Amino acid sequence: MRAPRRSLLGLAVVAVPLLLALLGPLFAGAPGPRAVSFTLGGGHWLGTDFVGRDVWQQVLHGGRTVVLTALAATALAYLVALPVGLAAAVTRARWLEELLMRPLDVLLAVPSLLLILLVASVFTPGAVGLALLVALVNVPDAARIVRAAAAEAAARPAVEALRMQGESWWRVAVGYVGRSALRTLAADAGIRLTGVLYLVSTAAFLGVGVAPDAADWSVMVDRNRTGLFIQPWAVVVPALLIVALTTGTNLLFDAALDKKGRRP
Repeated sequence: MRAPRRSLLGLAVVAVPLLLALLGPLFAGAPGPRAVSFTLGGGHWLGTDFVGRDVWQQVLHGGRTVVLTALAATALAYLVALPVGLAAAVTRARWLEELLMRPLDVLLAVPSLLLILLVASVFTPGAVGLALLVALVNVPDAARIVRAAAAEAAARPAVEALRMQGESWWRVAVGYVGRSALRTLAADAGIRLTGVLYLVSTAAFLGVGVAPDAADWSVMVDRNRTGLFIQPWAVVVPALLIVALTTGTNLLFDAALDKKGRRP
């Protein structure tokens, strides 16, 4: 599939969950009276959930937390990883590179979800705390990707020429090395956002960062799975929205990188 068609397909796939997540609460309205759990019909388009709430209304309310938490966690991870990785790649001081990267290797050795669950067992993070935790576990891997992508560009003769001209660290690290690694970092950003969405959804599924009965797509999948064969829409719809969000994001990033790579 060519890049323009892939872009359109990715945009079409990701538009539905994004619009529901960002604009859904504006159209959800006030919650109505609760009905019988796991029923279809009775004025409920998608039936009711495990406590008798309207599933469609829960879907409209449930995406904003997932999307905003994932976007915030990805941005925060790169906010830390970019300067650390660039500094480690550009510096000539071996001790500084070791000082920056070795502590991150310790964090990298701990499974991401395990670290989140360990911290959550001591503290009770909200949506902001969950975003910080997910960002923290993504920093080591992101910093290593940044350093690996920037190290090749930092070894080029052009970098030495910039240094001999007296260019600032910002001009060397960001203006040349960072721009040279941009394609690799863009590809990593698409993959990382998908991984962050998965991690945020898994954490929410396990009850980390959200209330057990919160209007959240991941929580809906968890709490309504007992009635899957009675009222499947309470599980299928939020699950499909999460899948569409991750698949559409990957398609958009792939199309953008493919289009950029074909330019003369």
